[in-house]
Amino acid sequence: MLSLYLIAGILGVMLFFSVCVAPTIFKVLPQEWASAYVRNFFPKYYLVLGLFCILAGVFAESFQIEVICFISAILFAISLWVLTPAINKASDTNNVKAFKVLHALSVIVNMMIMLGLVYCFFIES
Repeated sequence: MLSLYLIAGILGVMLFFSVCVAPTIFKVLPQEWASAYVRNFFPKYYLVLGLFCILAGVFAESFQIEVICFISAILFAISLWVLTPAINKASDTNNVKAFKVLHALSVIVNMMIMLGLVYCFFIES
């Protein structure tokens, strides 16, 4: 049961950031400040949520949930150590095409994690 509480928290953070925080940042802050904020925020976001996925996997009561949590943690790690540096490099070099592709890929990975974690609640019901 603890794993489902952790998963609910992870999903809450992911949804709140995606729906409320991210759109507001780029509407309210100047582009330069918004970019600086996002660059500093995402490594912490991926690290903390990845660690919580590991914790949820450790406390999972079913093997399926354990696997989904550990795969989610791996996807967060890929986002942290592969996608984020590549996105930053594309942005720094003004490679708009690469930035758009990599950003889209990071959004897809984020959605895959969310769908996997939501599925955990169907496994338990």
